[in-house]
Amino acid sequence: MQAIVNCCLNIIHVKLEKDGFMTQRLGFNHLPNKEHKTMNTILHKSTTRGHANHGWLDSHHTFSFANYHNPERMHFGVLRVLNDDVVDPGQGFGKHPHDNMEIISIPLHGDLEHQDSMGNKAVIKEGDIQVMSAGTGVFHSEYNRNKDKAVKFLQIWLIPKHKHVTPRYDQIALQALEKKNDFYQILSPNKDDEGVWIHQDAWFHIGKFTKETQVEYSVKKEGNGLYVFVIKGKAEVEGVDLEDRDGFGIWNTNKINFKPKAGSQLLLMEVPMKI
Repeated sequence: MQAIVNCCLNIIHVKLEKDGFMTQRLGFNHLPNKEHKTMNTILHKSTTRGHANHGWLDSHHTFSFANYHNPERMHFGVLRVLNDDVVDPGQGFGKHPHDNMEIISIPLHGDLEHQDSMGNKAVIKEGDIQVMSAGTGVFHSEYNRNKDKAVKFLQIWLIPKHKHVTPRYDQIALQALEKKNDFYQILSPNKDDEGVWIHQDAWFHIGKFTKETQVEYSVKKEGNGLYVFVIKGKAEVEGVDLEDRDGFGIWNTNKINFKPKAGSQLLLMEVPMKI
């Protein structure tokens, strides 16, 4: 397990322009979809993701992570990591460090137990969202609390707006925010807004659809892009058909049109394309 953690840390501690963050526009290491003349898009089919099976951990990487390296798949704007993880019963990630990263966990099935050097000990489950601002540095561990079933969760990292902030932790249940057949906000930069907050000009929304419908999303901040991840089901986004675990990045536009199918669940991640 420690070897796996050390492998992951090789990615965590790669310096961005020495000890600073990149100042160029991010996300343009992708090959744009030339069918769109005004907006820019990039399609990441689920089958093109990096994959690592460590026995206790089965992980798919949308962007380069640990032993998976693809120069065309480094990040989308400040969205640095999108891992789709399955952890065996009773197994997990041992105590390891993070710094200067905003880390979001969204459980999809089962219970994930978290402990950290700030004194937090908590369990997050399907219907919850967890955030941790690593800032000046924090140690934490994550384990599958269940002994009889796997835990499935999305692990998401964003490069923060400010370095060396005081580490913080938060988690909430999302049931009270849910809307039927529409997107609802689960994360923002604002402490008093719906959902959790982080140190970045980013907004996350989830949509759960019981019927086929049409929905429009408006970008919150000029210059931001939107990364769509299909948790399950099917959807048409700006004329592009998406299926389970597909990812679709969109930038240089203010509005995005969706046609989700019945039974679909989508995660929208609006992020800055530059720092």
